[in-house]
Amino acid sequence: MKRVRFWFRFVLALVLGFVFFGSQAFGNPEIAEDRTLSPYFFVNTENPDEDQLPLKSTSADVHISGVIADVLVTQIYKNAGKNPLEAIYVFPASTRAAVYGMKMTIGERMIEAKIKKRDEARRDYERARDEGKNASLLEQQRPNVFQMNVANIMPGDEIKVELRYTELLVPTDRVYEFVYPTVVGPRYSNQKASDASPAENWVENPYLHQGELSATTFDIAVSINAGMPIAGLSCSSHQIKADYKNPSQVKVSLDSSDSNGGNRDYILRYRLDGDKIQTGLLLSQGEKENFFVLMMQPPKRITGGEIPGREYIFIVDVSGSMHGFPLDISKKLLADLIGNLRPTDKFNVLLFAGSSSLMAEKSLPATAANIQRAIETIERQRVGGGTELLPALKRALDLNKEDGFSRTVVIVTDGYVSVEEEAFDLIRHHLGEANMFAFGIGSSVNRHLIEGIAHVGMGEPFILTKPETAPAQAKRFRDMIQSPVLTQVKVRFNGFDVYDVEPVSIPDVLAERPVLIFGKWRGRPQGTITLTGMTGKGKYKETIDVENDQAAEDNAALKYLWARHRITLLSDYNRLRSDAKRIDEITQLGLNYNLLTAYTSFVAVDSIVRNVDGQWTTVKQPLPLPQGVSDYAVGGRPRVASAPAMQKGLFMTGTSKKMESCLDEDKAVVEELKAPKSNNYVQKIRIIKVNAEKGLGKDDVRKAVQLHLSAIEKCFAGYNFAGTVHVELTINPDGTVKHINIDSDDISDKKLRQCITAEMKKWRFPVPANYLAVKVNVVLKIF
Repeated sequence: MKRVRFWFRFVLALVLGFVFFGSQAFGNPEIAEDRTLSPYFFVNTENPDEDQLPLKSTSADVHISGVIADVLVTQIYKNAGKNPLEAIYVFPASTRAAVYGMKMTIGERMIEAKIKKRDEARRDYERARDEGKNASLLEQQRPNVFQMNVANIMPGDEIKVELRYTELLVPTDRVYEFVYPTVVGPRYSNQKASDASPAENWVENPYLHQGELSATTFDIAVSINAGMPIAGLSCSSHQIKADYKNPSQVKVSLDSSDSNGGNRDYILRYRLDGDKIQTGLLLSQGEKENFFVLMMQPPKRITGGEIPGREYIFIVDVSGSMHGFPLDISKKLLADLIGNLRPTDKFNVLLFAGSSSLMAEKSLPATAANIQRAIETIERQRVGGGTELLPALKRALDLNKEDGFSRTVVIVTDGYVSVEEEAFDLIRHHLGEANMFAFGIGSSVNRHLIEGIAHVGMGEPFILTKPETAPAQAKRFRDMIQSPVLTQVKVRFNGFDVYDVEPVSIPDVLAERPVLIFGKWRGRPQGTITLTGMTGKGKYKETIDVENDQAAEDNAALKYLWARHRITLLSDYNRLRSDAKRIDEITQLGLNYNLLTAYTSFVAVDSIVRNVDGQWTTVKQPLPLPQGVSDYAVGGRPRVASAPAMQKGLFMTGTSKKMESCLDEDKAVVEELKAPKSNNYVQKIRIIKVNAEKGLGKDDVRKAVQLHLSAIEKCFAGYNFAGTVHVELTINPDGTVKHINIDSDDISDKKLRQCITAEMKKWRFPVPANYLAVKVNVVLKIF
């Protein structure tokens, strides 16, 4: 029996080795066709030959002049091991960032990266890697998620990669905010790995455990030249030091105590003295094209007046990644939002994870009793399961709309999903039916999803990084929705020859935020620009004289900002319906303006061959979990091995010509499989079958069980058990486990049964849709 089991495991290891050859192999006993793309926990093998943590530091040098921020990001990679490495690092960026340059430095050699079509750039990179040359590749996986590949980092090497981007700072309610995202949160995906395109593989990334600090140091310095006296400078996310050169210039540095602060977004806010804002016209004159950006301040918000009733649909994420801190913020926020509805309003609440549950089939009046019922339901909520946002959105938008009520949909989530495009598409199709507002919850939310939902839904994004910010953000939401600043907005250009102007039409202005217009101009800068609209008090009109503004060298970044805005618009339309012409236009914009896009990438290749043997180990840089996010976001279940843990033979990565020598060079894997198992050996478990009574879906049960299998595996450590275990569970209305019945003649050991029972008592399931106790049957295979 043992011999049969050995050969089964050996053949399985061989199969997995060939499936993952040529890329990073992270062992998983699941059968390939059943495996989904998903994040996993990093396991440090402490092998001195392999440096599993090649990214030693990341820093940002930020210069803000007026309303334009220019950012230099520096990543330092070192190889402290004995084998050559290829490092892969997934990192975030601002959703407004226009990345316009990259360079790589190895010792005294500096190589400027070139912008190329995405496929061409990857071919150049892989060719250089296979030839043993240093190379780096920067790709955009999402508008706010980038991936850096650095090839052939030799033992003792230090390679510096720098990238530059620019963005426009647009004040909201007269507050300027600069955000530097530091970490990509784990993304839930139910897509099978076998069906996924290579562009989706970034989702499958290693993470450190909750509260575990990254070995990569973090630093950021911000210089502000505001042109007006600065007031109210603050950083809610990190400890900072501010050194004022004069009232309008300040240098902000990070306190040394926050050198491991790369697990949450860096958020810097400031006002201008007297609550003024930078408005007016910025002009840039180039050799071939001239660009402009117009920022016009809308009127101040009015209060009072009779406001018609509204219908609010609150869609609340209660998936595993919301466990703990994020759900606590959500509960506080929703209690504030729902608790302050007016008697003339109606509302409904939809909770979602792997499935969704609705408070009522039609929206309820905002009576004291209904409000209290909603708050109590949310307060009792426990988390668990995946983040199935799309079905929840569809269900909410399909609800019958109340006559005479304006509908507002409010989404509360951390955004850890990989279906941003599908969500945008769905919202666009229902654009005329509801305003869409998104609240991002947590210290490092998926801002692309949160801001994108608000953008395509003609609403506003809200980000809550701390519980104490919930009341202020809830008040901001109420102020915004109850009394728009400016509606029926129009802009006219008189005597100023403009073209390629964006946006073509301007949505209602819901916040005290400047109206922002990008474009190009010809001839002389002359004529006027007039902004008109309706406020709560009546008609509004403001005019700017173009001749009062002159083109300046400091505004050279306007071409990048215009192109980035145009790319964002085209990308939004392309998500609605993919179109080859639009893809080509985005590609050409990237190539013409030297910008990173979904279809263009930066690649830097050295000319010197340094890795003569042509072998390397691919290492995915493990990321820290965002501050306040629990292990549930990853699944609470570490995979079998980490990046270089499989470097021995079977899972050695490198060029194909070295394949035949992999098994011969090191037979440790085979010897390990032959060796008797020690008491530290952990049995592996697979879910064979799941059944559930009405109220819980099979997929929800499977996902909830999958989250906790690692703890059950530890119970079997040292038992050398193989067989099938039938378990019957009774699930309480709140998703907790009430009763456990383990039906297996094979488990006679009392301590083993006690361990399994104790761990299963900790399991959490989605709240049953019928709010009744539900029985669940699970069949587990232990091998």
